[in-house]
Amino acid sequence: MSQNKKMAELLLGHITKTPEYYEELYPARNLPEGARVVRIAPSPTGYLHLGTLFMALVNRITADSTGGIFYTRIEDTDKKREVEGGIDDIINGLIRFGINIDEGFVTPTEQKGDYAPYKQSERAEIYQCFAKKLIEEGLAYPCFCTAEELVAVREEQEKNKIRTGYHGEFAVHRDITVEEAEALIKEGKPYVIRLKSPGSEENRVFVDDGIKGKVELPENDEDFVLLKSDGIPTYHFAHAVDDHLMRTTHVIRGDEWLSSVPKHIQLFKLLGFKPPKFCHVAPIMKLDSGAKRKISKRKDPEAAVHYFAEEGYDAKSVIEYLMTIASSEFEDWRRANATEPRQKFKFNLKKMSVSGALFDGDKLNDVSKNVVATMNSETVVEKLCEWAKEFDPEFYEVITRDIAYTKAVFAIDRDCPKPRKDIAKWNEAKAYSAYFFEEYYTPCLEFPENIDKDSIKAFLSEYAKVYSVEDTKEEWFGRIKAICPSLNFAADTKEYKANKEAYKGSAGDLSTVLRIAVTGRRNTPDLCSIMQVLGREECIRRINYAISNI
Repeated sequence: MSQNKKMAELLLGHITKTPEYYEELYPARNLPEGARVVRIAPSPTGYLHLGTLFMALVNRITADSTGGIFYTRIEDTDKKREVEGGIDDIINGLIRFGINIDEGFVTPTEQKGDYAPYKQSERAEIYQCFAKKLIEEGLAYPCFCTAEELVAVREEQEKNKIRTGYHGEFAVHRDITVEEAEALIKEGKPYVIRLKSPGSEENRVFVDDGIKGKVELPENDEDFVLLKSDGIPTYHFAHAVDDHLMRTTHVIRGDEWLSSVPKHIQLFKLLGFKPPKFCHVAPIMKLDSGAKRKISKRKDPEAAVHYFAEEGYDAKSVIEYLMTIASSEFEDWRRANATEPRQKFKFNLKKMSVSGALFDGDKLNDVSKNVVATMNSETVVEKLCEWAKEFDPEFYEVITRDIAYTKAVFAIDRDCPKPRKDIAKWNEAKAYSAYFFEEYYTPCLEFPENIDKDSIKAFLSEYAKVYSVEDTKEEWFGRIKAICPSLNFAADTKEYKANKEAYKGSAGDLSTVLRIAVTGRRNTPDLCSIMQVLGREECIRRINYAISNI
């Protein structure tokens, strides 16, 4: 038996399966030519980040555009940083925002697909099998350096202005013998398995990135860790093994991983795998005192996807906005295809920004108003109730007290060809509809200054006598116009504009007076409809209150 094979048996003798076994267990996928297999592989070390949601969307639409597969894989090898409930938050967040998952973790507790398990902590034996293969080929070895020794090496490198890392003369266990390793193991010394890199920093690696184009990087010469002392892999090694065995065609990830590409390409080649196409996405940026920076978990509330749910942004609104960041062509496509599902948009990775798009809250609100405007009143009330139940229980109690009434409130100027765009997010609905509910309505009698109080009182008194809740919009406004002559107001707007000196105002001015008396606002949806929903008794009560309190 060769020395390399002896070393492999010493370190991983309990591993009996071969790489060929796993190649057969996880065969090539039977997909149409050109179909892309993509994934996100988040670590459950915190909440679902906006960047992760964006990355999931880019992967999802890449799969949609090519008839491919989008799967999730949980990279939970860093147990020290793992947060309880992290998997739940990430997977439930993707589901909440409409990111359909074909395979992998389709719920926080359910894995689906032929390439399971999709959780790295459950795949330890697979990684150890391929690590054993590298040891047998003289491409990996045990390293017994302590954390203190590695810190001392780094400090020496920094002091002498030498590139940091475990490489060259600093790779002290690179040529360790089987006998030396066995003696240290018998002493109880912990060890990791490191790659024995054949690379040289003087060489260059040329990468055809799917987004950034041609990229040139130094070849990896670092003997980085493959398996930690507990037998669990590092990200670098697990990524190579998993993406090969799960038959990933395109690795679409944040560009913070671009500098690691030489390590990954080297690993794929040494393992005998065909490397996937690497595509590095620029981060979502934010303006801070005039300068661009990455959106930050610490500084920006919108970094947490939960923020959008709590604020009441509809899931579709957030995704539609992120689509505009993913592709500059999406907005034009959406204008031309207002009712088409976004999955029909032909997405092209090569047209993504290489520098990072800015997060724009105002634009998100505009996109969201357009999305909400396409919803009928039934949908609006359903979604509003769902949101309020979770985030504003008091408001939920109010709007569900009489659901038919609430539907009538939100149907005004909505179920029509050109709906208003007053609501961007559900937490705005309370202020938007406050004058319909006694708990939130506060009279505000700030009437136009150009209309004297006596005229306001006289108009409201006359209108209260003739108002009928059965009136059509034409009849409703006709009653206002009929009162105009007795108060010296012009019934016709054109007539008023042609001879303003002859009148106190117009029928439009008087309708504003009525609007303020009934709603406390100068700008509302159709007032006739509002008054019909409020009912005659409540409208007359408010009109009389206004007369008494001017």
